[in-house]
Amino acid sequence: MEFLSSDEICTVFERFEKQNPAPKCELVWKNPYTLLVSTVLSAQATDKSVNENTRTLFEIADTPQKMLSLGQSRIVDFIRPIGLFSVKSKNIIALSQKLVSDFGGIVPHDREKLMTLPGVGRKTANVILNVVWNEPTMPVDTHLMRICPKIGLADGKNPAEIEKNLLVRIPEKYLTRAHHWLILHGRYVCKAKNPACKECLIADVCKKNEKQ
Repeated sequence: MEFLSSDEICTVFERFEKQNPAPKCELVWKNPYTLLVSTVLSAQATDKSVNENTRTLFEIADTPQKMLSLGQSRIVDFIRPIGLFSVKSKNIIALSQKLVSDFGGIVPHDREKLMTLPGVGRKTANVILNVVWNEPTMPVDTHLMRICPKIGLADGKNPAEIEKNLLVRIPEKYLTRAHHWLILHGRYVCKAKNPACKECLIADVCKKNEKQ
């Protein structure tokens, strides 16, 4: 595959920044706990569907203690349309229990501790660290796995390899916002089906690598 040069990478992120200086996570959250729950729920689901089905849930249960009081069967009533509701509701109860028992009901500001929570992998932990505490982490989802090799930004056989390469190749000043730009680019422009290349602001530098 063909990679972007250092100058071309700077060009990509300069343009992203000019178009959208302060990109935001599209999940709607009230506090670190509700972001954690929403991120767990977003696996194999859209942010839009998560937001639509957690709005009322978070009015009732926006802390681990309240969620435990609500109970799994009531959680299912709220999240059923999102999909995988059985597994996800079990994880929400289990992670809430662990937050209460091990962390005093507080979402820990630590990747390794976050990853001890049921249903929380490295990507979810990175989302929490970046969105809540503005740390320069790189949550790699299906969008980044797909578009980063295509653009020529980074390559890898799995999310961990893509993450490692992105952290090395992206200039430090862009790292706290980079994954937001890339997710939005993959979601709305460089789509898996019918990518909007004519409207793409980095089309002239994109390497347009084919999937290996």
